[in-house]
Amino acid sequence: MSPNIITILIADDHPIARAGIRAVLEKAPDMQIVGEAEDGDSAREMVAELHPKVLLLDLKMPGLSSTKLEKWVRIQFPDITTLILTAHDRDAYLSQMIEAGVSAYMDKNMQGEQLIVAIRRAVSGEFLFSSDQIKRARLWRQQEGSKWQNLTQREREILKCLANGLDNAGIASSLNISQKTVAFHITNILEKLRVVSRQEATAWFNKNIPDDLEKLPG
Repeated sequence: MSPNIITILIADDHPIARAGIRAVLEKAPDMQIVGEAEDGDSAREMVAELHPKVLLLDLKMPGLSSTKLEKWVRIQFPDITTLILTAHDRDAYLSQMIEAGVSAYMDKNMQGEQLIVAIRRAVSGEFLFSSDQIKRARLWRQQEGSKWQNLTQREREILKCLANGLDNAGIASSLNISQKTVAFHITNILEKLRVVSRQEATAWFNKNIPDDLEKLPG
């Protein structure tokens, strides 16, 4: 195989999505699909086995999370370029993937030729984040991310229960703690989030914190 060929591993849990990406990239004479993974665990195995130049990674898949997978890739195979291709455009995800070390965070609805060009640019060493993406990620981490990080693990659990519609009794039963303890933690949560009601805390969580958000670095 020519050293100029860009070998690519596609990791996406939707077969139709993988087929569409393959159809686009096969039109590029300098690109070759060497494998397709349907979950995070198989993606890690195939990265180690195939050592592609590019990992084209869906953000949300079963198994090993994209964040953990990318952190592993950066340590084990730092020469591999990872690009995120996703339909999830939330600032929390964007911030985490920038921190993890990906070279781009792109919309699945982008044009095929744009994807081909992006892959070539990333392989040449470019980081393809727009100024708007960088600003959004920075602001999320400084503002909302810092609030989330300031919550204890128990406070995060209770906040998630609030967002799922549980009252104090339901939270106490779910977490096997007293209602008095629940009330104490909720008071602390409201203070740390700088909101005045359970409803505002729930709205803040639903807007800013995906349920599957990875633990933020300390």
